[in-house]
Amino acid sequence: MPINPLLNPEHVITSVADLRAKFPPTHPIAVVKCLDHLDVHARDFISRAPFLCIGTQDADGTADVSPRGDPPGFVHILDDKTLAIPDRRGNNRLDTQANIITNPSVSLLFMIPGYDETMRINGQAEITCDPDLLAGMAINGKAPGTAIVVTVTEMFIHCAKAFRRAKLWDPEHRQNRKDMPSLMKIVLDQTSGAPDDPNEMAKLDEDLEESYRTRLY
Repeated sequence: MPINPLLNPEHVITSVADLRAKFPPTHPIAVVKCLDHLDVHARDFISRAPFLCIGTQDADGTADVSPRGDPPGFVHILDDKTLAIPDRRGNNRLDTQANIITNPSVSLLFMIPGYDETMRINGQAEITCDPDLLAGMAINGKAPGTAIVVTVTEMFIHCAKAFRRAKLWDPEHRQNRKDMPSLMKIVLDQTSGAPDDPNEMAKLDEDLEESYRTRLY
């Protein structure tokens, strides 16, 4: 039976063979383009990327994906099989790092503003608090508390189709952030309830913006 009761069981694909039958064969280049190390182009891409998403799973297979961002070059390349990602100040949920401790398999998706291509890396991750490594990742005099070190098992540059369809970097397709409530209002609506007084809500929004200005690092 399907996991979701809204799905018709007759149309749920449950085997890789049935899935493959729905699509043409994989293009040969899509197979051979996967490398097990960071070549010159991967190094160049990483050095330009100010943003990535990291996918992890806990010991039970519960999945999580989390964003990471800093100035371009924030991910340090230690050698052609190893990279290090600083873990900056956040909400201290520690979902990504806790997952890595119980299940080291990770996936990374690197993005560069203006590039429609992305770079995907799969590997095995570990958490380190090595002061020498962290010192080299300091920004504004503040080193991260830990770093995620990834041993690369697979790397490839992903084509532009998804970003072209989404028109992600096209200024004409940017949406107005004011069309939705502020993050603070959304979180309060979902939890304790947002205040009815617009001045009080504005003060909470401003406090959040102040934290962005003064406590990024």
